[in-house]
Amino acid sequence: MTDSLLRILILVLVFAAVLLLVEVLVGGYLRARSRDRSINQRLQLIGRGQSRADAFSTLRRHNLDIVSRVPAPFKGTVRKLERMLLATGLLMPTGRLLLLIGLAPVILIAAIVVVMLAAGAPIGAGRLLLVSTISILIGTFFPLMILSRRAQKRRKKMQEQFPVALDVFVRGLRAGHPVAAALDLLTVEMPDPIGSQFGLVVDEVTYGAELRDSLSALAERWDLDDMRMFVVSLSVQNETGGNLAEILENLSRVIRDRQSMLMKVRALSSEGRMTGVILTLLPVATFSGLFLINAKFYLEVADDPLFVPGFLGLILLYCIGFFSIRRLVDLKV
Repeated sequence: MTDSLLRILILVLVFAAVLLLVEVLVGGYLRARSRDRSINQRLQLIGRGQSRADAFSTLRRHNLDIVSRVPAPFKGTVRKLERMLLATGLLMPTGRLLLLIGLAPVILIAAIVVVMLAAGAPIGAGRLLLVSTISILIGTFFPLMILSRRAQKRRKKMQEQFPVALDVFVRGLRAGHPVAAALDLLTVEMPDPIGSQFGLVVDEVTYGAELRDSLSALAERWDLDDMRMFVVSLSVQNETGGNLAEILENLSRVIRDRQSMLMKVRALSSEGRMTGVILTLLPVATFSGLFLINAKFYLEVADDPLFVPGFLGLILLYCIGFFSIRRLVDLKV
């Protein structure tokens, strides 16, 4: 065998070995990802060795609650943050998150001030206001915006999953399962977020809670009108009797028609909503980009006595415009 053929054979074997290794690694990653997607978060926690009680406490954030320990004026804000964290599916303690959000702007302000002192730049009230605004945007506003976006995405996904969950529930009832057993099917068959949430309902019922109360609490946590109608349907059927499977099948049809109408409204209003997004982000993006490109444009006028009241007035006007646009594009169907 000549040297050329030997080199070609070695190259082919190396190529085959690399190709096989990549296929094994990529295939293992895709299988693991598919398995994680097919099992909801509650079953993952139980599969890692946690008991049902521990998984229930973790997902309901009972061991992470700090609402009772904060001052009364801040209870409403912390409760909203708790609800948002429940919707995001994050298990980070609320206290730790509040600590990070509170310390991040302070650390950024201190770091920028130290750099300015090291560079010999003057520090006045206008420059401190400018630095504080940028630090709050980076350390507080953007993390909260990302969390809110994730919560809205999961809430929308749960709305889309709910008619499918009703169909699974109806099939379980028609197969002869009682209501509790039909609900238990959803905890195994449905992915997150609705699979884990119905698992919490089943655990609450197992621990002695009323099914109607548990479902009502779930609807309030996620602020879902469709689930409230589901609770009302169960309550009415429990009081008056009737074919629950047929009632829920009609409810599933109504929810799908309502979602179809909602999608039509969103499509017709997409131009206005996109305009609102652009008008909201454009001032912040322009300010940030110009500051990064030419910081002297702001720093040179920051020492002017009129800069502080003018800048505060701009922030106030921006907040008024932001909430006004949100109310205009927040359409209810």
